[in-house]
Amino acid sequence: MKRKKPIPIGVEFYKQMIEDGYYYIDKTLLIRDILEQKSMVTLFTRPRRFGKTLAQSMLKTFFEKEMLPDGTVADNSVYFQGKKIMAAGEEYTKHMGQYPVIFLSLKSAKQPEFGTASEKLQKELVKEYRRHSYIMEGEFLLPSEKKEFLSLMEGTAPMSEYCTALQTLSKCLEKYHKHKVIILIDEYDVPLENAYFNGFYDEMVSFIRSLFESALKTNESLKFAIVTGCLRISRESIFTGLNNLDIVSVLNEDYAEYFGFTQDETDGFLQAYDIIDRKNEVKNWYDGYLFGNTEVYNPWSVINYVKNISHKNTEFPKPYWSNTSSNSIVRELIENADDTTRQELEELIAGGTIEKPVHEDITYADIYKSQDNLWNFLFFTGYLKAVEKKFMERQIYLSMTIPNEEILYIYENNIREWSLQCIEKQDLSGLVKAFEDGDCETASDIITEQLMDTISFYDYKESYYHGFIAGLLKNNNKYLIKSNRESGLGRYDLTLKTKRIRKGRAIILEFKVTDNINKLEQGCMEALEQIEKLHYGNDIVREGYTDIIKYGICFYKKECLVMKHQ
Repeated sequence: MKRKKPIPIGVEFYKQMIEDGYYYIDKTLLIRDILEQKSMVTLFTRPRRFGKTLAQSMLKTFFEKEMLPDGTVADNSVYFQGKKIMAAGEEYTKHMGQYPVIFLSLKSAKQPEFGTASEKLQKELVKEYRRHSYIMEGEFLLPSEKKEFLSLMEGTAPMSEYCTALQTLSKCLEKYHKHKVIILIDEYDVPLENAYFNGFYDEMVSFIRSLFESALKTNESLKFAIVTGCLRISRESIFTGLNNLDIVSVLNEDYAEYFGFTQDETDGFLQAYDIIDRKNEVKNWYDGYLFGNTEVYNPWSVINYVKNISHKNTEFPKPYWSNTSSNSIVRELIENADDTTRQELEELIAGGTIEKPVHEDITYADIYKSQDNLWNFLFFTGYLKAVEKKFMERQIYLSMTIPNEEILYIYENNIREWSLQCIEKQDLSGLVKAFEDGDCETASDIITEQLMDTISFYDYKESYYHGFIAGLLKNNNKYLIKSNRESGLGRYDLTLKTKRIRKGRAIILEFKVTDNINKLEQGCMEALEQIEKLHYGNDIVREGYTDIIKYGICFYKKECLVMKHQ
């Protein structure tokens, strides 16, 4: 039997992918398209974990004239043998290994204050200078240029000089190689997101702006640049005056197939590991993203799924992406939702759509200024997908839905946690007292009010209400709650029983759901009849309880009616 290739969990470096023989879905024609487009600066915005870093590493490996410690040039063509780019033609392959490349990742700048975050960026710049330290040899640089290069490489230069360090390095590299420079910047918006949530946004914007302007706008040594991130973020002037910027968002058809897995790529992956029979399950859980008009799968989740299923670590799909991506924005949306937003969330979770105007240049500072901005953020970061586009009154509108089961899980899990936290903060002793006193009107009002304040994600089935009422009652200090226990000829829904039996009390609750608000009373009567017909009280009587109260409770969406057995 032919040995299967290892599955690349978390492998982000192209050379490692090829050297170690991992299963690789060939995205090398990205090189061809970049060379054909001839854009000076291209910004790719895609959700987290959609292959941006691997793509940047692949571009670096292809284009870079990589100098080895012994002074020779690395032959990186070995990493592209048999790949699609090699069959694309000499007009593309002639660019292989011809350029000095600057590669800068900003993804690790997640420190809690500006000083340490900017220091981390400084260290990344220093690391890139050291990677190119070979240019200090010979007489390529003037003494003044060598002095500046050395101070930047050793980390002793003033911070103001690091703001223009990419431009300085570009000039030095062009002098040495006699070729203009390719700049690759990965996850450019991570420091901005981190700075926003930690309260030093303006300082970080200023630093990144200076870095980018000098590297991408006024840099005569630049051949072209590729920048990746989650959001466009142009309104705060990160890319001020950059007339040659080509922005490729999830709305663009250009380059759509290079981030994420297409249907054919996913099928081939499943086939290679003998789990093609799970094709529909993978589609339901991890497909559904639409980049331009191209449907793609979440690559991180598919890779993890194939690894775990093929190695028999689990039999079931899991929400892999939710463990890596920040879900704080989903939580913020839920916690701050008004009545309209709650209704929209329920519509989405039920499989429906919502329609919102598109703001591609949303900033982190704008996110909480309106619910529409939050929805936009969720769309561009992968928590929603577009199913239809409209152009009305000089504005693009998108009809959006939840992409797949994995993202649905993230919404439901956040809603569940939020609901429990909300309930725990409230004093619901009034509901227990209403049941004790036989005050059906008060009990109905309290339950209805609580339902109105929640976001339903169970399509108003009886199991949803069952769990909801159990949640409302679980933190009372007087009654033990028993759920769905065998009793009499069937199962009652909930009982509340005091710890003391001889002088105690038991309360039986039976639930019904109706499809018509005018049938609430009928539903309550059916619940009460069921309690009697199936003798739900018999076991409780045998336990020794003599004070037993029985309630029929009927629900219609977020309306509740409580009736007591007379």
